[in-house]
Amino acid sequence: MGVSTSSPEKGPEKSGVAVVTVDFPPVNALPVDGWFALADAVRAAGRDPQVRCVVLAAQGRGFNAGVDIKEIQAQGASALTGANRGCFEAFAAVYECAVPVVAAVQGFCLGGGIGLVGNADVIVASEDATFGLPELDRGALGAATHLSRLVPQHLMRALYYTSRTATAAELHAHGSVWRVVPREELQSAALELAGEIAAKDGELLRLAKAAINGIDPVDVRRSYRFEQGFTYEANAVGVGDRVRDTFGKEKDKRDEREGAQA
Repeated sequence: MGVSTSSPEKGPEKSGVAVVTVDFPPVNALPVDGWFALADAVRAAGRDPQVRCVVLAAQGRGFNAGVDIKEIQAQGASALTGANRGCFEAFAAVYECAVPVVAAVQGFCLGGGIGLVGNADVIVASEDATFGLPELDRGALGAATHLSRLVPQHLMRALYYTSRTATAAELHAHGSVWRVVPREELQSAALELAGEIAAKDGELLRLAKAAINGIDPVDVRRSYRFEQGFTYEANAVGVGDRVRDTFGKEKDKRDEREGAQA
């Protein structure tokens, strides 16, 4: 459990690839320490002169379920501040990684997961992958900056306000997902693409990454930090806690109603 870095099976097409894997059962909802560990792992992989491409992957049913809401409920403001800072560092680490980052996404990619893939260079997804920001249902705000890198503006707003999700196929149609494959082929598809990228000259790849980041129309760090300010405001006036206290309870109520009707 935690964050680990590995090299894929040896082979000329996989040389220069590092795989950073997240594993926080049961749903990869990361605690504060997990976000900082992920940031450290991605930055370390990017600094390795032998690495020319990083694959960001996850174990389990889904790629990422965002922050650990239960940790915030238990620890209060300190955990909320830690989670926001941890997310900021992890997202920035992916964006600023010295080499290209390929995100391999299966199952659910929610909340903080959107921040990760929105900052990645390329996304490969399984057919069952879904992407969304349920922040308004969890007493928080943020990552619209990154969702807007995946879908057009009006769709981003609709998804954000409703907390609905978009499928991998829909994002592929918008051009933000490179390839959609069966789940059992996800790792090989991501490694194949990473290997193709890593076959380029390493020094030139690093220059290319810096150049592409330099022409981005939006400063993702400043934009996301602006969003985070409203999460703090929601918490300060009590609305964040009020909404977080309903987390999971609406589902329980629906189950009770459905059980009574059966």
